[in-house]
Amino acid sequence: MSGSGTGPTLAHRSVASIRSAPTIQESGTAPHTPPRTISATYGSPATIRADDDFLIIQIGSRFVRAGFAGDNQPKAVLTCGPRDQRRAGDFRDWQQGRGDGPDLRAGEREYEIWRWDLREVDLGLVYDKLDRLLRDAFGRCLLIDSRPRRAGLVLDSGVPLPILSTVLNLLFKGFQTPIISLMSTATMSIVAAGVRSGLVIDMGWAETVVTSVYEYREVKCTRSVRGGRYLNRELYKLLRKIVTDKEEDEEGKRAVSFAECEDIMCRLMWCRPLADKSTQKQPQRQSQQLDTVEEQDESEAEPERPEHSRHKSVASIPLRSTNPPRTIELSFDKIADVCDDTFFDPSVAPTTFDDEDYPVHLLIYRHLLQLPMDVRAVCMPRIIFTGGCSSILGIKERIMDEVTGIVKRKGWANVSGKRVEESRNSQFSDRRASIARSVSSTATASDLGEEQESSRPSSIATQSDVGDPIEAKVARHRPQLTQMQGEFRTLHSLGPWAGASLVSQLKIPAMATVDRELWLQQGVYGASRPNEIDVKAQQRQSMGAGGFIRGSGGHHTNWTLGTWGNV
Repeated sequence: MSGSGTGPTLAHRSVASIRSAPTIQESGTAPHTPPRTISATYGSPATIRADDDFLIIQIGSRFVRAGFAGDNQPKAVLTCGPRDQRRAGDFRDWQQGRGDGPDLRAGEREYEIWRWDLREVDLGLVYDKLDRLLRDAFGRCLLIDSRPRRAGLVLDSGVPLPILSTVLNLLFKGFQTPIISLMSTATMSIVAAGVRSGLVIDMGWAETVVTSVYEYREVKCTRSVRGGRYLNRELYKLLRKIVTDKEEDEEGKRAVSFAECEDIMCRLMWCRPLADKSTQKQPQRQSQQLDTVEEQDESEAEPERPEHSRHKSVASIPLRSTNPPRTIELSFDKIADVCDDTFFDPSVAPTTFDDEDYPVHLLIYRHLLQLPMDVRAVCMPRIIFTGGCSSILGIKERIMDEVTGIVKRKGWANVSGKRVEESRNSQFSDRRASIARSVSSTATASDLGEEQESSRPSSIATQSDVGDPIEAKVARHRPQLTQMQGEFRTLHSLGPWAGASLVSQLKIPAMATVDRELWLQQGVYGASRPNEIDVKAQQRQSMGAGGFIRGSGGHHTNWTLGTWGNV
């Protein structure tokens, strides 16, 4: 149809109208690709994951654990050693005859990241060690880039402030972490065990720490130097006597390398059970019976009993760090003696120990003795063992048997002695006599009462009340929640790292939160206490999602390090 009027719009023109009309390039301008905007919906998932990633970092005296919140175990567990502290191009491991040279000269300090005694600790070296370990963990194990991510730091509440300041400076300056949540090791162990209160016994490398937690709050913390380092030194003294017959090492050289001594400790160390445990469990009538003897020829040798053969058995240990390499024979009985002398020390009187040198069982008993009665009753059935030394064969059962025996002998009296024992025995005898007299008097009174009731006529008021059937039915279907108290029981925990991962995944507020801007401005001494709050600055604060967030000055006016600031 021809005509000057406008015809209907074609379909291809309506589709083409969606796109913008092409622009004519001006003369003299270089050709370029037009900008293209990509919706955030179709962007890379790495950008979304980086915003949601929450790193969990646990730092000990000899290890670093790192992973993502929500995982059941860390993805990286790294330790520090002399081989990891060498420079690039150091090929001494591949030189003939020098493979074990540096390890012989290296002591236990070369395998530690930091120590509790800061008088001989170089904080700059601690900074460099942690920096290398964390970069290795993030780049090789976690496979993440250098983008800033929030982090949760799991530390012991007794960590010195210089060490805490070094760790926070590393995360804020080296890794550009925007915010760090501080979490206590004992509290996270309680969370990983599925309870709210308990007694955490951390048998670590540097020391053994006993912490009582009540409703996720630390009540009391006691420490002893009897830990993995103490056990390693005692085992090394035994090996040195066998190898060299010398009291002390030569300057700068060990008789057995630290790595081999620790390997022997991890493989062969075991704890002997309590000596009188079997006799306590057997009835008295069975202990008086004679053992059955099998008839045999007198010319034949008497077979060894299993317990004697166990104590006489020896282990062949090859040592490659000695010069020359050799194989020694070490009995399991001597290894058990090293464990007993380290953690229990039965040959020394309890009054001779220092406050920081108590054996483990006495440390636990004194810790429970100093707790309030209600806290003690809740913590006794929720005892949790953590740390590397808690994996020694038989040590948990031995500790619990020792503590139970002390409680049965002494009770919960804070004073001990001969006169106290005599007065206690006299009180027990008087109490038993009074109980016997009260029982006899109540028995005679009940007999007289029954005779009087039998002589009286029965009435409606004296008849027994009939129970409500509806209330009885409801009581049968009502759950009976009984809380265990006052008895010893051990629980299993997944560890402080798993507890911190669970807490962070559930978005539970941490004990203390440190912001990067505040830390760079004020440092460790900027943490204030509630009585140091500026009233004028507090009036200018504004409320946000996290409480008092920012004031007119652009920074927090009050923040705290929690329990770490009280050290």
